[in-house]
Amino acid sequence: MALSHKTERPMLVRTDQGYCLTGHWTTDHIQVLQRVTLPRLESGAIDWHSQIQSLDTNGAVFLLKLIKDNHSVWPKGLLTAHERLLNYVSQYSISVPAKAPELNMLADIGYRATQSLAHGRELLEFFGRLSALLFSLLLNPRQLKIKMLLDVVQRDGLHAVPIIALLAFLLGAVIAYQGGLQLATYGANIFIVELVSLTMLRELAPLICAIIVAGRSGSSYAAQLATMQMNQEVLALRSLGQDPFAWLILPKLLGLMLVMPLLTLLSMFAGIAGGMVVASLQLGLSPLEFLQRFGTEVAVIHVWVGLIKAPVFALLIVNVGCMQGLLAKGGAEAVGHSTTRSVVQGIFLVIIADALFSVLFAQLGW
Repeated sequence: MALSHKTERPMLVRTDQGYCLTGHWTTDHIQVLQRVTLPRLESGAIDWHSQIQSLDTNGAVFLLKLIKDNHSVWPKGLLTAHERLLNYVSQYSISVPAKAPELNMLADIGYRATQSLAHGRELLEFFGRLSALLFSLLLNPRQLKIKMLLDVVQRDGLHAVPIIALLAFLLGAVIAYQGGLQLATYGANIFIVELVSLTMLRELAPLICAIIVAGRSGSSYAAQLATMQMNQEVLALRSLGQDPFAWLILPKLLGLMLVMPLLTLLSMFAGIAGGMVVASLQLGLSPLEFLQRFGTEVAVIHVWVGLIKAPVFALLIVNVGCMQGLLAKGGAEAVGHSTTRSVVQGIFLVIIADALFSVLFAQLGW
């Protein structure tokens, strides 16, 4: 027989012995529970007596909160199923953490500085572990996963050729166009060769190549490893007695360090080609004159300066991308955060390293 609406509603009946709980304490009646029970409660410990007809998880959570808030014991007369559900909810429920107090500006600066230092320490530890793995690889080259390395070379090297060549060509063309406007004013059109060549070879070619690779490959590394971390695939490798660094990170490091100098060389040639085209169209400097001037006035050391930077940039990109992926914890949102942080931090470290290289080469007279 169907229960009446009065019987279905959760009720709190005041008796001489305390409070009697009746009705259906279920999700459908949570709002009724809050409206009916809370205003009627007295302060201090309360004796509860149960005549609850049905109880679900949300009702159990609400009932446990009432008991805890009033420092009371569990209701008497509970059905076995209800008591079992309360035990389960009490054992596995997680309390919502209190909101962290807001820090003042000075404390917030200190907190962020501490976080940055801790993050730097993690990066150094990650780099040290990779260095130790590289040393063991020199002693035992058979540890190298050749197929995975070739996959990195194809995916992050060969497939990146069109975008890097196009952007480097456009960048060289823009430099030649903007610089040519100024040089033409003084009749120094011929010096467009040195302007484009030195700028592309020493700075912009390795830098633009590293930025594109950080956004393209560094984010891919972070997303891949973060997803594997969520799916416990990294833990599965460890349980099989395998080193995740040797399988997941070392091929990426060696593959990217191998292709980055080649991509940088490509961006150098593409940037100079872009400048040569603009010089021919805007300044009347033929491609033959451009190449002759390039061969006589631009030293080979400028090419080496750009190529020396490329493996270091690759090392930074792989370190940051893989570390962010392995540190990810949570769900899909954590994957997105780790991907974003890998790109931002990778580009930041590349620019810092480029500035340090500029100071070093200036001191060496290169």
